[in-house]
Parts: sequence; structure tokens; C-alpha cells
Amino acid sequence: MREVIRRRQPSLTVILENVHDQHNIGAVLRTCDSVGIMEIFILQSHPDYEASNVTLGKRTSAGARKWVDVRLFNDTKKCFDAVREKYNHVFATHLGKDSKSLYDLDLAAPVALLFGNEQHGVSEEALRLCDGNFIIPQMGFVQSLNISVAAAVSLYEAMRQRKLKGMYDENPPLSKEQQVTLFEDFHERHKNKVNNKYIFPEDATPSNSV
Repeated sequence: MREVIRRRQPSLTVILENVHDQHNIGAVLRTCDSVGIMEIFILQSHPDYEASNVTLGKRTSAGARKWVDVRLFNDTKKCFDAVREKYNHVFATHLGKDSKSLYDLDLAAPVALLFGNEQHGVSEEALRLCDGNFIIPQMGFVQSLNISVAAAVSLYEAMRQRKLKGMYDENPPLSKEQQVTLFEDFHERHKNKVNNKYIFPEDATPSNSV
């Protein structure tokens, strides 16, 4: 547990906007844990997708629910305000004339990656609040990937860049004091069989389904 904690990446996160398939959310959560992400942001601004109704399937997340905190929002601006308290840049997966390749982004810096709805993508409101857009280069006829696959490809590129800078090895982002605090938290979760923390802002109401 201590070795996993030492490799945690507090400056890397994911925002999921109006993602309605709980299997996709669970799969992304599992990938986030695998690359050391400590928290994710779930934004459900569409009236059909309320944050109070978010559930995460146990099978899809495969135990990652215990180790990655989830912050839930209904309001786009409030979500972005919370994200920017810790992360310097927000980049959205969006096909536009100014979109950069995933491989041209500096993913070793404090960054949040935004993935939108399975059918409609990222909303215009969210795009206006981002620092830029990126695409995953593809060579086939179908220029799209399932959201959980796109997140996995993007996050493993982030891990590759961070490994080159020693952020999983000799230059861990968390101080020794922070590692001790996180160890105590994780040990408590494991001992009491508690899942990940769900952090609800004022505009998102907790539910027994979470």
C-alpha cells in the first residue's frame, strides 16, 4: 500500500461530462486508479443526467471505487472552479480546427482531461472554459473511440510522460507527510471496507444509490 501511495499523482485528473453509461464511468475509474489518479470530477449538467443518480458498478470498476475519490457537480462553472483550484490546465477531447494531438500536450504538468457525452461529446459551455482541445490520432475509417478507451489511451500517455520525469519513481509528487496522511486514510478505508469518498457540492444531492 505504501508503494502504491508513493506513486499517486495529485496533479492529474479526469472530468466526465454527462457520461450516462455507468459501465463507462466505472471503466474510467479503474484506469484512473491504475495510473495513480487520486480524484475524478463527474459533471452531470444535462437535466437527464443528475449527479444524485450516479452509480458505479462494482464489476466494471473492479475495486477502484475504494481508492479514487469522486467529486460530483451539476453546475459547469462550479465544477471548473473546483478543478482549477488544483490543476493549471483543462483540455477537452474535441475534434476542431485548433485541436492538438494528444502527444503534443504536456501531461506531466498539473492537468485535467475532459471527456464528454457518448453521443454528443463535450458541451459548448464546457469547451469555452477549457484551455484547448485535443484529439487521439487514428488511422482507420471510424474516427472515434469509446470514451473509456479514449480515457485509457490518454491517461497512459500521461503516465508515460510522467515516468520519463521520474514522477512514479525518484521524484514522487506527494511529500512524505502527505504519503503518511494518505496511508492512514487508505488503511482506514480498507479496514472498514469503505468505498471511495463522494464529495457533493451545494448543487449536487447525495443519494443512497451512490
